[in-house]
Amino acid sequence: MARQIRLDQIDDLMAKAVQEIVQKTTLRWTELSVKATPVGETGNLRNDWKTDINKKKFKGTIINRMEYAEPVIYGTSLPPSWQGRYRTRKNTIKGFPELQAKQLTTGYIPQELKRIFRRM
Repeated sequence: MARQIRLDQIDDLMAKAVQEIVQKTTLRWTELSVKATPVGETGNLRNDWKTDINKKKFKGTIINRMEYAEPVIYGTSLPPSWQGRYRTRKNTIKGFPELQAKQLTTGYIPQELKRIFRRM
């Protein structure tokens, strides 16, 4: 039997579902980013990922502030020593966060939403 929800309950249920999916997706994306980040001599780049989840604004943020994060992760703002070529010691795929986003939106998020709505 399908669950019956009063109209005045929909707003709260949807807000809870969105908060949960934002939190889960942000944490999963952080996990994927950490795993995809190459470990150099210090491991600082991999260890610098920070996650912020604001449930009230339905917003999750992932950031890496290392000065060399942009060239390694996106292949942009390359340092002069790279002589205009993207290269990392670990054959990192430049722009891997976008690839992860596609993976999350086509697989992870729909599956998690189904789980969330089944529990409601």
